[in-house]
Formats: sequence, C-alpha cells, structure tokens
Amino acid sequence: MGRVVGFELNSQDPEKAAAFYNKVFGWEVAPPFWDYREVTTGNEEIKGIDGGIGKGPSDFPHGTRIQIEVDAIDEVIEQAKNNGASILRDKMEFDNFFLAYLVDPTGIGIGLIQYK
Repeated sequence: MGRVVGFELNSQDPEKAAAFYNKVFGWEVAPPFWDYREVTTGNEEIKGIDGGIGKGPSDFPHGTRIQIEVDAIDEVIEQAKNNGASILRDKMEFDNFFLAYLVDPTGIGIGLIQYK
C-alpha cells in the first residue's frame, strides 16, 4: 500500500511562504538547500507529516503535492501510465531516494518516492 509520507508546497516566493507557515502554524522550516526548505510539522510527542517548501518549477509553479512512498518506483510509474497518468518528471535519483512526479487522470499532481 502506498502511504503518504510527505508534501511539497510550491511557490514563486518560497521565503514568504516559509515565513507564513512558520508564524501561523509553528512549522519548523530549515534553511534552503537547492531552493528547497525542509519542513517539520510535528514533534516527538505529536507526529506530523513533514514536507518541504520550494520554488515551484515552470511545470508546477504553485500548488501542493503529496508524496507517496512506493517499494518499486519503476513498476508504479508503469502501472500509473497504464491507468491514465502522465509523467511530469521521470524517476530522478538523489542520495537516499528516487523521486518522480506524475499527474493523475484527473489533473492532480503527485510525487512518488522510493527510499534506497
């Protein structure tokens, strides 16, 4: 089962967005790394779903995407395509995970993440 493990907020003014969510909701926002700020929404006592705030790319300048953890990202990408999804960004490799962005058949953007 794919479980939601994170979120991304895309903005053309990520500094302003980070300040807003910090002040209004008390989210801890890390300094930017590659124009992406990791966000912590909970603590040891009360867990939250963590995520990030970044400068939205031209293909997704504003909005929110959930990240769904999968065991086999290549298989899930193929299954998603076979069921009407479009691939926005194919599998990318990072130090500790693989990441891909899709758009479901109704136009909702999602991220797939496979941890190494």
